[in-house]
Amino acid sequence: MRSTVFSASAVLLALMACSAAYSPRPAQGTLPKDGAGIFQAECALCHGPDGKLGLVGAKDLTVSSLGRDEMISVATFGKGAMTGFKDRLSPAQIELVVDHVRSLRGNP
Repeated sequence: MRSTVFSASAVLLALMACSAAYSPRPAQGTLPKDGAGIFQAECALCHGPDGKLGLVGAKDLTVSSLGRDEMISVATFGKGAMTGFKDRLSPAQIELVVDHVRSLRGNP
């Protein structure tokens, strides 16, 4: 029973850490201007700096079979446990991140 409570607490803390990245939109100019930099600032906590981490069920982005438009939709509106970034990133920033993510899988 004690290990179950500990495990549940660890998962909850990890989810809270990932959701911390989804705070309200930062002041203009505080995010990097390139897709890789935005990815590191906003996505790497759960997906890892190389897209492979998979913290708390985050997908390995290097093996994603989603097309560009599908990735833009997921990044914008979210899917499953992932919250969308429509209130945090501009459409142009989301496109930059998606292009970076597609480069991680080697066949953008």
